[in-house]
Formats: sequence, C-alpha cells, structure tokens
Amino acid sequence: MGASGCSAHVLASLRTRSSSVELQSESWQPWKSAVQNPTERVKSTLATAGHGYYRRKLSWSRQVPSIRYAAAPTGSLRWKAPRLPASQNNAPITSAVVAGPICPQAYPSVPGVPFIPGNEDCLFLNVFAPASAQGLPVLVWIHGGGYGLGDASQDMTEIINANNKGFIVVSIQYRLGAFGFLASSEVKKRGVVNAGILDQAFALSWVKQFICKFGGDPLTVTISGESAGASSVMYHGIAADGQLGTLLFDKSIAASPYLPFQYGYGDAVPTSNSGDVFACLESKDSDTLQQANFDVTQQATYGYWAFWPVTDEVYITDRASLQLGAKRVNGRKLLVGHSANEGPLFAPPTIVTESDLTGWLQLEFPNLSSAQISSIFAANPNAAATSPGPLFETDGIGAGYTNAVNVSQDANGQQQRGNNIYAEATFVCPSYWMAAAYSRGGPNAAYHYQYSVPFAFHGADVAAYIGPAGANLGSDFALAFRRAWGNFITTGNPSISNAVANGASAANVSAANAASAWPAWSEAQPSLVNLNQTGGTPYQLVTQWGVSVTQFAQPGLRNAISVVANANAWEGGRGDRCAFYKSLAPSIPA
Repeated sequence: MGASGCSAHVLASLRTRSSSVELQSESWQPWKSAVQNPTERVKSTLATAGHGYYRRKLSWSRQVPSIRYAAAPTGSLRWKAPRLPASQNNAPITSAVVAGPICPQAYPSVPGVPFIPGNEDCLFLNVFAPASAQGLPVLVWIHGGGYGLGDASQDMTEIINANNKGFIVVSIQYRLGAFGFLASSEVKKRGVVNAGILDQAFALSWVKQFICKFGGDPLTVTISGESAGASSVMYHGIAADGQLGTLLFDKSIAASPYLPFQYGYGDAVPTSNSGDVFACLESKDSDTLQQANFDVTQQATYGYWAFWPVTDEVYITDRASLQLGAKRVNGRKLLVGHSANEGPLFAPPTIVTESDLTGWLQLEFPNLSSAQISSIFAANPNAAATSPGPLFETDGIGAGYTNAVNVSQDANGQQQRGNNIYAEATFVCPSYWMAAAYSRGGPNAAYHYQYSVPFAFHGADVAAYIGPAGANLGSDFALAFRRAWGNFITTGNPSISNAVANGASAANVSAANAASAWPAWSEAQPSLVNLNQTGGTPYQLVTQWGVSVTQFAQPGLRNAISVVANANAWEGGRGDRCAFYKSLAPSIPA
C-alpha cells in the first residue's frame, strides 16, 4: 500500500471510530489529532513525518531518530495537553541522524545518585524500519524508569533482526516526574494532569497517521514497555473506561507492569499545598524546576519516585485494580510477564527482624492498618528472624520454606519476605490481573510468562528481548525470547517452533517444547511459561545493593523452558496472595 493510500485508509478508519468516545473537556482527543493536517509529500530519501522533512540513514534499515511528534511543552505549554507542532511544510530539511535531548530526570531515593539535567523540549520518537518495509506490523516501545527517568535511546535493531525484519519499531519519549505527572485540582483546572500519559497517547496517534510512510501497517500496532513502560501499557489498556477498543493499538506487551499508588488528582497527597501556585510554576526557569523535581523525588520512600499517574476521571477513570478486575480493557490480545526476583531493587537491604519489616511496611504503605499488616504477614508465612543459611533460587513448587516468600539468591528470612511482598504487590500480581482482564474470550487472549534466568532481578530481562545480551544469556535463549515477542507482534500468539525453543545446543532440537504451544491464560487454567536456562559455567556478580549472586555463562548454557500448569498454586500459593493484595487495593490505593 502506498503512502497516500495507507494514510487515506487509516484516516477513514479513525474518522469512523472517533465519534464513539469523547475524552477531555480540554478538547484533547488523540484520534482527532491524528486526522489534522495530513501531508502526502514523500521523497525517496526523506521521511515526511507529519510536520516537516527528516533526512534519514539509508542502510539495511531506516533508523530515523528524533522525530518531533508534539510541540515543545515549554513556557505556556507546561502542564498542558500535547499539541501538534507548528506546520513546517516550507521549513528546511532536519537531520534525523542523532538522538534528541532527553526529558528532565529524577532518580529514586537511593544514596549517591547525581542530578542529571534534561531538556523540557523532549517530545521526540525514533523509528527503526527495514529498508524494504511495506505494510509491516508495528511495535511501539515505551521506556521504563518509574515515571521519573529514562529515555528512548534503546537500540531496537537486535529484536528486529532476530525476527527476520518482520516488523517496525517506534520508541517514544514522554514528560517525566513533575513535568509529566504533577497533580492537583489547580493543575487540572488550568492545564492537564497525567501529561506524560497523554504524550504517549499523542505519539500513538502519530503512529496511526504517519507510520505508513516508513512501511508500517497503522492498523496492526502493538504497544509495549517494561516496568513503568509496562505500567503505561496497562493505563492505555484501561483508558477511557476501556471504551477505545482498537483505536490506538490492537495488542499489548507488558514486562513487569509497575503498579504505583494511584490517587485521585485532587487527593491530599497530590495536592500537598494550597493556594494558587500554578502561575508561579509556569514562570520558573527550567533549571530551577528540574532541581526541585529531583529534590522532591530524593525525599520519597526508599526506591520510590514522587510523581505517578493519577485518576483524572477522563483518560484514567478508575483505579487499575478495579478496572482490570471488571475486564474493561482496550485492545484484543496481551503478552505479559514478570521476573523471578522483582523486589530487591526496591526493598531496603536492612530488614532483619519482623519488627524491621513492620516498620518498613508502615512507611511504604502508610494507609494500611495494623490489622492489615498482620494479615499480610499471615499471607506470607516466614521464620521469626533472618538466620544464616544457604541462598538459592527456588523452583516454585517447594513446600514449607522453600519458595520465593522465604528464600532467593538475594536473601532469606525477613529480608526475602519483604522483597517478595513488594515484588508481588507491585509487579507480579499486576501481571496476573492483566492476564485475567484479557482472558474474556472472543477475539481476546492473554499469554503469561516468568523470566527466571539467574539472577532475574527487576529489569534484567530487557537484555534478553531487546539486547545486548549479557554473559548470562545464551544466544539460543535470546533468540527464543525475541522470537516469542516477534511472533506475538506479527500473529498475536507467542508460540515458537520446537527448534527455536529448544535451541541449537539441545540434545534433541525437535523435542516437544512448552513454548511451541504456549497456553493462553484462563481463570479456569491459569498457566504461564517459565523461561529459564540450565547448565553453563558459574561466575559471581555483585549487585548494586552489595549482594553477591551466582550467574552462569557459556560454555554449556542450554534453554530450559517449561509450563507452569497452575500459576495460582505456584510459589506457595501466589494466586491466593494476589487475590488478597487486590482486596487491599483501596487502602494502598492501587
């Protein structure tokens, strides 16, 4: 389909569907932005990216970084909904060969983190497309970073190459920290809350209108992300009370979906000061605001950020746990996963006794009552105090004190208990809830996995599916994981061939493998695929929080992929704990 034809096709589709849902009183509607000012000018060595010409590299792929998808959110546009850039039809050609500026950053409250400035003019996206692309599916990557840090600098060529150049990738940047998620009644009255989420939706509108000019199919879009990026995927999944359907995307991939506290936009926590401060904030220079953004985040609880999405009653209409439970979701199919050890990055490494754990939970979840904390302990039985003992990864099916509640390579006793409480409440159980929300039959389906390659801490999986792979990841495993993502992007099913799942190093490459018939998640049969390796040569890695863990490198690494038939019973009854955490959601809130 030619550029002109594909634009006409998607514009007609968007016009047909845009009348069914209205969003903001501020008149911000992503589908309406997508049908404004279409341009059909195409040159052989130029990408006409909506509002100007961008010169791109011509090689095996069209790698076009730093395409502006929205006007600079500076000055009077701070804390405003994203706007179309000024038309640049007569502007000179822009060189799109270097990365654009990153958004202002705010690192979590951990010791010794430096202040790194960014640039408020940061609403850019990158396109990675095979040179011969025509009508290919599209993957949109939303970076993680707790809604406070990160950028779109990831090189997406490895996952494209691993899938025979069968799809296009778009990576996006969005406003972070206070610039993207400042919330109060005054901010909503005079601007918008959740500006960072609206930036993402605006970028999805850009994809719908313009990806055809890079050889992409605007009607076959998968949104994806890790951590806060996966959380963003979740929020777009529940956007507008789940009434958007496939307007902005048809499939989703969420790796370790982060579920932060979700307050209302005018609640006491988002609105910590009274009075009219909006004009003051608008008038401040960027450096002053960036430093304040960083300072406030540094005062947050250990491992936390200060600014997250809120219930805005327009785009995010309800708490995520409630809406997922009601299965009110957008898109049709979901691939969702988590890592085996999500918690150690976020729980302070000083929890020795149950009293220590109680104090941390009271600080971490201040709305929980003493009775609720006691019920958390009952749901996570453990020894009274940490005692010296071996640290090892569990297989998930051990009895007694040999599951993730009690031991991992990182910790045992009360420390591991705290690690796992945080992991399940914040990352693991949201992946279960998302899987259940999309398992409603018809055209909908959900597929679930756990990444278990030692040491499977939060974020370690990104190297496996995007790259570059570290020493602990065999080439067979990286290929299998990337093919699972690729098959889901192109077909809606992550199943891969036995040969790829087993790997070239397997004794029998054609043996039946669980990943060749990836089971769909259902509430009657909640199955997931456990992605792991076996063999290899051990070596030690010291984590950034100071614990020495064992990883395995070549030679000898082999794939070990299996199905967990009942993921609810796994790890000492994880499904029951997830149901319990959902019951606490109003008090968290989440």
